[in-house]
Amino acid sequence: MFELCLMCPENRVENLSDALEALDALSVSVEDADAQTDAEQALFGEPGMPPPKGGWQRSRVTALYASETLAKTALALLQAQEFFADCQYIGLHPVPEQDWVRLTQSQFTPVEITPEFWIVPTWHEPPEQARIVIRLDPGLAFGTGTHPTTRMCLRWIAQKGGSSKTGVENNFDRVLDYGCGSGILAIGAAKHGAIDVVAVDIDDAAVESTMLNAKANLVNLNVGSPHIVTGVYQVVLANILATPLKVLAPLLWSRLAPTGALVLAGILEGQAEEIKAAYAPYCQLKISDQEAGWILMTATR
Repeated sequence: MFELCLMCPENRVENLSDALEALDALSVSVEDADAQTDAEQALFGEPGMPPPKGGWQRSRVTALYASETLAKTALALLQAQEFFADCQYIGLHPVPEQDWVRLTQSQFTPVEITPEFWIVPTWHEPPEQARIVIRLDPGLAFGTGTHPTTRMCLRWIAQKGGSSKTGVENNFDRVLDYGCGSGILAIGAAKHGAIDVVAVDIDDAAVESTMLNAKANLVNLNVGSPHIVTGVYQVVLANILATPLKVLAPLLWSRLAPTGALVLAGILEGQAEEIKAAYAPYCQLKISDQEAGWILMTATR
């Protein structure tokens, strides 16, 4: 493997990236060449939202090639193009052969939610103290237990739910996980005694991922697109982002049963007031947990 490194201005990023892909690059990545300096630029805002520009003022473009010959050929062809006049060749470097599967797996270790509740990848054994375990590997959908928003939701489930395994009285009946991603929250609710769990997402990959993860964890979920949501629920979970949470306020509230709990995540600390305002016609949200700049907001009907 060889890594071809180039520098280009913002208005050349798309052309250069497309050309590299057309020239048989195995992968192409773009990053801010001024990262970690005073000239660093913020290109991405809220997670999940598209960037306002196609690249940074000085973008470092890196292409991975199967051989040095392919990389050199691609460079020669690029240098002959008019758009490359504003670009710069930085270097060509060999990439050491590694066991990429093992390297990737080493980055995902068991995640503690509570001392007795853990998220454990399939290539690890659960810790001895773990009494409730969700088996989950990284996949196409969001939610592996490593992000603060996921952990806060799972902590809430562990505190409020019950399970025959824990001997705690069950507080759940029907649970709705709206925007289920990997299905981790729905699975967590089922593991803590939820009787009827509905998990929905507008992304087909998330629906498929949730089905597979539910099967791997031996729990029964009703999984599908939002049209399968019917009736009301004792718990409504939505770990999405601030903007869709605001839009969904009337829908999510309408699905909450009397005395039920609304649990919202994917919210940055600085977005608390705008979320409270969006839900003010229905309830008074409060901050129930916070971690690493993210907050969990809840309300009871």
